[in-house]
Amino acid sequence: MSLRARISAPEDRGGGRDDGHLVATYRAKLLEEIDLAEMSSLAAADRRARLERVLGHIISREGPVLSASERSQLIRRVVDEALGLGVLEPLLEDASITEIMVNGPDQIFVERGGRVELLPLRFASNEQLMQTIERIVSTVNRRVDESNPMVDARLPSGERVNVIIPPLALSGATLTIRRFPRAFTLHEMIGFGSLDEQMLLLLSALVQAKLNIIVSGATGTGKTTLLNALSGLIPEGERVITIEDSAELQLQQQHVIRLESRPANVEGKGQITIRDLVRNSLRMRPDRIVVGEVRGGETLDMLQAMSTGHDGSLATVHANSAEDALMRLQTLASMSEVKIPFEALRDQINSAVDCIVQLTRHADGARKISEIALLDSRGQEPYRLASVARFDALPMAADGRVHGAFAHHPLPRRIADRLFMASQPVPQAFGVAAHRDQLAVREAR
Repeated sequence: MSLRARISAPEDRGGGRDDGHLVATYRAKLLEEIDLAEMSSLAAADRRARLERVLGHIISREGPVLSASERSQLIRRVVDEALGLGVLEPLLEDASITEIMVNGPDQIFVERGGRVELLPLRFASNEQLMQTIERIVSTVNRRVDESNPMVDARLPSGERVNVIIPPLALSGATLTIRRFPRAFTLHEMIGFGSLDEQMLLLLSALVQAKLNIIVSGATGTGKTTLLNALSGLIPEGERVITIEDSAELQLQQQHVIRLESRPANVEGKGQITIRDLVRNSLRMRPDRIVVGEVRGGETLDMLQAMSTGHDGSLATVHANSAEDALMRLQTLASMSEVKIPFEALRDQINSAVDCIVQLTRHADGARKISEIALLDSRGQEPYRLASVARFDALPMAADGRVHGAFAHHPLPRRIADRLFMASQPVPQAFGVAAHRDQLAVREAR
């Protein structure tokens, strides 16, 4: 294959093995003529523009004759390698991509619109992939090697990164990048079919009335996106403290304190956990606490905060149903060093949690609120969930999409009374159940 063909071959764009050596050669030539450290004072756009000019002169002086498009493509790839994340740079610039999954040097998958696809891109070698990974983790003062083969990090632009390398990853170094989610409003989510207008009115009333809400769902169902949308309903003037592993929430209120946990450094010291932050937040006079995700002993602290004056708090949890969410909270709370009987934990959850909003990602990639369930149990009673909204899905249609309708059911009197005391109306589609046997109640033990 000619040099020109190697540059322009579709299967090699983004890092095929045929032209990987060419890119590496010109990257080395570029770094011989310019010192990246000396350019650190320049803005990112100016730094890139200068590298492109210098590399253009090098190619004109030493390189092969190329068409304008081939020359432009080669320059971009070399500068991406020298300055950015190489093959991954154009993917990070593509706003339609929500997740990037690298399974060794030869497989790069992305998620678009809820669907996963394999791209015709690859790294030139395992060494190039490892260089990219090391560049990512070094920005957060972390290292990855055989003694520390798993790393969580975050890019400066906010994307969450997970790395696992051999000997744990048998198919080669694995890199997963979850894109920083754009903040959507609930009105926008209605346009996507994630909920309907009546559900928006109910959720707005629940947030305004300061009920404690848990957003539940499996990985990739949009929990953070919904949590961010719900937080947009919090009235101005309230002091809101957000607590996250990786800061993703984008609250627009004026009085917001953002806290982010910190992993241990290379010496294994300096770790600040979510639990540390939850405990500290209680001393910061919060009106509301928003926890990106509870996943351990901090769950007990969060539940205690919810049931001792910090009403209107929000959190997410990994679970496949509203019932599972309650059991998951109970299990996580038991992971605290404080040994509490399960009956006492049930009492804590019944006192703290008012609403579970369950999210589901369907076969066509669509993310929907599959259920809004209100907790109707008290004290140490078995959990009773009153399902007030559900998405009833139909079998997959010929167009490859999931269709269905949202159903609405009456609210428990206890919840309706709380809305009334907060001057929040019950949406017309729901109404209020006069008796418990009028509720769509089920028990979760």
